[in-house]
Amino acid sequence: MTGTLGEADVKAARRPLLTQFRLLEKVRKFPALVIPPLITLAALLLLWQILCGQGGSSLPPPTKMLKDTWELIRDPFFNNGGTDVGLFWQILASLKRVGIGFSLAAVSGIALGVLIGQSSFAHRGLDPIFQILRTVPPLAWLPISLAAFKDSGPSAIFVIYITAIWPIILNTAVGVRQIPQDYRNIARVLRLNGFEYFFKIMLPASVPYMFTGLRIGVGLSWLAIVAAEMLVGGVGIGFFIWDAWNSSLLSEIILALIYVGIIGFLLDRAIGFAGRLIAGRPI
Repeated sequence: MTGTLGEADVKAARRPLLTQFRLLEKVRKFPALVIPPLITLAALLLLWQILCGQGGSSLPPPTKMLKDTWELIRDPFFNNGGTDVGLFWQILASLKRVGIGFSLAAVSGIALGVLIGQSSFAHRGLDPIFQILRTVPPLAWLPISLAAFKDSGPSAIFVIYITAIWPIILNTAVGVRQIPQDYRNIARVLRLNGFEYFFKIMLPASVPYMFTGLRIGVGLSWLAIVAAEMLVGGVGIGFFIWDAWNSSLLSEIILALIYVGIIGFLLDRAIGFAGRLIAGRPI
């Protein structure tokens, strides 16, 4: 018993040391992760300044862009009513539409992916239709959605939904079909019901494929909402870009594009992080 307690004490003493070691490793790797992107960013900004800083350039250099948009950067929360609101509210409106459309696409896409992955009959019946529909450009659905919903908000959400659902369906179906036959045999031996089979066998085996589809889907959702909002109007980052173009405010367009890229990057990383938590490994 004494020996067992001694081993437990040793393990308990090692835990803080292991934690400190992992922390030091992350700190040591941090410059290697941060410095190269910063150097690349500085080089791109310098090149932009050189190319656009000369007279006659149709695009503003970064110094002029920063000067022209400083009020928008400094106060992103202003709200004067209507569409005259800060970039925070513009982005938030777009994110709400993306959240609704992408969530609907994730639920129905995973369900349909599981169906055609599990059933060969469903695969033969639905896969050709999905392959045809997924090649339709997202904005081509906008007139149909406007005719059906007669409102710009639901129409934009539908465009997000129909854009994001295809990679989710197809990747989920591939993941389900890749489940080893041994796993299926074990499920039959243990007589797992549908609920148990999904959470104990199917989900752990196919979650990397599902989240690959979700990451692609959320990226396409963000692309689609910006394009859709340019046409349907209202508050949103896409409408902000289109309105700035109509007013010849190129600096504001560039600032909005920077924000669009950052938000898209964060959405992708958020889905990847959720996938790592569920799968227990990088996705």
